[in-house]
Amino acid sequence: MKFVKYLLILAVCCVLLGAGSIFGLYKYIEPQLPDVATLKDVRLQIPMQVYSADGELIAQYGEKRRIPVTLQQIPPELVKAFIATEDSRFYEHHGVDPVGIFRAASVAMFSGHASQGASTITQQLARNFFLSPEKTLMRKIKEAFLAIRIEQLLNKDEILELYLKQDLPRLPRLWRRRRGAGLFW
Repeated sequence: MKFVKYLLILAVCCVLLGAGSIFGLYKYIEPQLPDVATLKDVRLQIPMQVYSADGELIAQYGEKRRIPVTLQQIPPELVKAFIATEDSRFYEHHGVDPVGIFRAASVAMFSGHASQGASTITQQLARNFFLSPEKTLMRKIKEAFLAIRIEQLLNKDEILELYLKQDLPRLPRLWRRRRGAGLFW
């Protein structure tokens, strides 16, 4: 019975130590984190479009070739497929997915190399808007803290819409170029 009591005390101490460490790390990193409130007013670059007198698109000029759309304008099947491939637990976590981290760590441990990612859509949004693509532990920690902040500021649909508005090569060209090609869903 004493063994169980000591084991329980040890477990509680480990949890408190872990929580204290995470809190201390957050307080250390917090001053370095950008303000996620800027995501509320993001203005993505869109090209200047030149039309003929009869309304035909003649040319687009600019660095980016994106047409801003709302989440409601994207086919629901495309949204579901994207979520299924990028972050199947998107609507179940709060920015960081502990289940995904555990799964990716388990696969990496047993296979000997990191073949699966554990970043959520919110973490990828944080990285794309605020952080560099470098692969360091400190960047991953900042990414996790930013993702939690983003989830507190924006709802899931706003996060998904912002993420999909970025010019991602994984999105089908048909969707990204729908206006230029004259295609409608």
